[in-house]
Amino acid sequence: MAHYNINTDDLKQIAPKLKAGDTVTLTGIIYTARDAAHKRIVDAMDKGETLPFDLNGATIYYAGPTPAKPNQVIGSVGPTTSGRMDPYAPKLLDAGLCCMIGKGVRSQPVVDAMKRNGGVYMVAIGGAGAVKADSIKKVEVIAYDELGCESVKRLTVEGFTAIVSMDCNGGNLYKEGVEQYKNKA
Repeated sequence: MAHYNINTDDLKQIAPKLKAGDTVTLTGIIYTARDAAHKRIVDAMDKGETLPFDLNGATIYYAGPTPAKPNQVIGSVGPTTSGRMDPYAPKLLDAGLCCMIGKGVRSQPVVDAMKRNGGVYMVAIGGAGAVKADSIKKVEVIAYDELGCESVKRLTVEGFTAIVSMDCNGGNLYKEGVEQYKNKA
């Protein structure tokens, strides 16, 4: 297992090399989107409409940040359960999305789409949303403002940490971790 410092502009080229268990520190642009925003993005794709951001090489963080308090850039920004995005993720991966960040396991269609497209799934530690906020330097709502905390936001991040939990080569910490635990028991 290795540690990588990655600019998000380079993530599409690096993602296929990442392995489950690697730790990553990201700097650059990531987008927040949860299930309601995913539904709208996929609907826009189906209608041939312009998307809120270019999916090619993009990173989506499954989060709905809380409002910023005075002198803060953003409020708490912890991950949400990724499985709620599984109906939409394969289509986004096929359109160029290269990285998803959230928490929890993913469905087989998402795993298959990651393999097809060289994508990667990372986890951020749940319950550490206030700590994650420290790595966010700028926030812009770019779409679906009426969704409130679930609107699509462009985050400029520095030192945003995550763990590769599923890679495009079939590596899966959820399976491997259980096997390691069983072998030690």
